[in-house]
Amino acid sequence: MSLPKEDKNHTYADYLTWPENERWEIIDGVSYMQSAPKWEHQSISGELYRQISNYLIDKPCKVFAAPFDLCLVEDNEKDDDITNIVQPDLVIVCDETKLRKTGYFGVPTLIIEISSPSTARQDRVVKFNRYERACVKEYWIVEPDGKYINVFTLQEDNRYGRPEAYTEEDKVQLSVFTDFIVDLKPVFDGI
Repeated sequence: MSLPKEDKNHTYADYLTWPENERWEIIDGVSYMQSAPKWEHQSISGELYRQISNYLIDKPCKVFAAPFDLCLVEDNEKDDDITNIVQPDLVIVCDETKLRKTGYFGVPTLIIEISSPSTARQDRVVKFNRYERACVKEYWIVEPDGKYINVFTLQEDNRYGRPEAYTEEDKVQLSVFTDFIVDLKPVFDGI
């Protein structure tokens, strides 16, 4: 097993050689090690997963929870050459033909990141820009400490518009599934 090098532009081929018991992401060729999430993070992720998964029963889309590799392919890159491999907390994919190897190779319909002080910059800047550039239709940033969510929706100009903000008392109607509403009370309950 090899380890990432700071001065190298990393690819999916490199990623596959790194220790399996460690969580890594690569964004624009730069490697980032992921730390273990807190219990509050896991509680939020679990409840969001439950609500979304229940909604998607008998529908063509699937929801996956981290660890799950999302390989954002650019310009018909070959799998081994991909330089953007992330592990969103939750990801909804609607094209099963792009599920292979260790995850999904393409642009998902929705991504949810549950932020923490150690990941805030990544979630709000680095990943935000990467997901917008990839044209991910809807991107949520969940803030456990403040018990609120910012929802970014891709506009006609392929840019995220002003975020919709929701608190623990709200219900969120997804733009990508207009007949589905997420109840935030149980998402933040008990944390």
